[in-house]
Amino acid sequence: MKNSLLIGRLAGIRIFLHWTFLLLLGFLVFGEVRRGSSYGAVLVSVGFVLALFACVVLHELGHSLMARRFGIGTRSITLLPIGGLATLERIPEKPRQELLVALAGPAVNVLLAAILYPFVAPLGAFEGIGLRHDAVGPGFLTALFWVNVLLVAFNAIPAFPMDGGRVLRALLAMRLGRPRATAIAAGLGRLLAVGFVFYGLFNNPFLVLIGIFVYFGAYTENASVQHRELLGDYTVGHAMITNYLTLAPSDSVQHAADTLLAGSDQDLIVLDQGRAVGVLTRPLLMAALRDHRLTTAVAEVMSREFDTVEISDSLAAVYARALRLPNAFFPVLENQRLRGVIDQSNLTEFLTIRAALSQ
Repeated sequence: MKNSLLIGRLAGIRIFLHWTFLLLLGFLVFGEVRRGSSYGAVLVSVGFVLALFACVVLHELGHSLMARRFGIGTRSITLLPIGGLATLERIPEKPRQELLVALAGPAVNVLLAAILYPFVAPLGAFEGIGLRHDAVGPGFLTALFWVNVLLVAFNAIPAFPMDGGRVLRALLAMRLGRPRATAIAAGLGRLLAVGFVFYGLFNNPFLVLIGIFVYFGAYTENASVQHRELLGDYTVGHAMITNYLTLAPSDSVQHAADTLLAGSDQDLIVLDQGRAVGVLTRPLLMAALRDHRLTTAVAEVMSREFDTVEISDSLAAVYARALRLPNAFFPVLENQRLRGVIDQSNLTEFLTIRAALSQ
C-alpha cells in the first residue's frame, strides 16, 4: 500500500505499517505526557498498543492462511490506526470458501482470548477493560483479553466490510448470487457507517473515522463486484484500444513529444520488429524534456519494466488488476505480438456502455 513502511514478513506475507499509525503512537504519547504520566506508564501504553496491533496482525493472518488453503495468495497485510487490512489476490469464488475465510480471522481472536483467560480470570478480568499502570502484568493481560473479545464482537456485526458482513454475503450468495448478496451486505455497512458518524459527532470522534472507513469500504466493494458482474465473460479483446500510437527504440525524445501531441495517448509503446520492448510514460517523457534531452533515443529513457495482458485474458481479472494501479496501462499481446492496449479509461468506458445496455 502507498505511504506504508515494510516492517517484516510473516508466513511469507509482507507486513506494512501505514504512516498514520505513527501519528496514533505520537498522539498516545502526547496524551500520556500531558496528563503527567510517568515514563513507565508511557512505555506500558505504547507497549499495549503494539500488543493490540499484534493481535490484529494475527487476525488478518488467520484470513490469509485460510485463503491460502483455497489457492488464494495474500499480497500484504497493512496496519492502519483503525485496524488491519489483508489484501487478497482475489475474492474466493465459492460462497463456502468466503465463509471460512471470513470466520478464520475472528477465530484467531477467540483462540487468543481463550489462551489469556486462565491468567486473567483469577485477577478479576470482568471488572473492567481499562489498562492499569500500577499493575502492569495483570492490567496488561486483562486489557489484552478484552481487546480480543471486542475484536470478535466488532467483526461479528453483519455489515460489510466487517467479517460479519462477509459472512452474511457468503450465506446470502448461496441463495441470491454474489452481486445481490454484496449489495445487501454493503447497504447494511453504509447504514451502519452513517450511524457511527452521527453518534461519533456528539460522543467519540474516533467513531467518525471508523464510520468513514466503513462507508467507503462498503461502497468500493459493492461497486467492484457489480462491475465484475457487468464484465461477465468478456475478454480483453472486446475492450482493448486498437487505434494507438507507437515509437521505435531509435526515435528521438523530440519525435516522441510530437507523437504525444498528435494524439490523445498518455503513454506510448515502444516496438522493435513488432514486439513491445518498452513503454514511454508521460512522466518519463516530461523528465527527459526538462533535462533538454531532445535528441536522445527513446530506448535510453523508456521503461523496460511493464505489465502486459493477453488478448484472451478475462476482462474482469484485468479490471481487478487495474483497480490496484493508479495509472493502469497494459499492452495487449497475442502470440507475443502487440495487438492493442488497454487502460483505466477505456475499461471505464466499456463498463459505462455495458451498464447502459443492461438497463
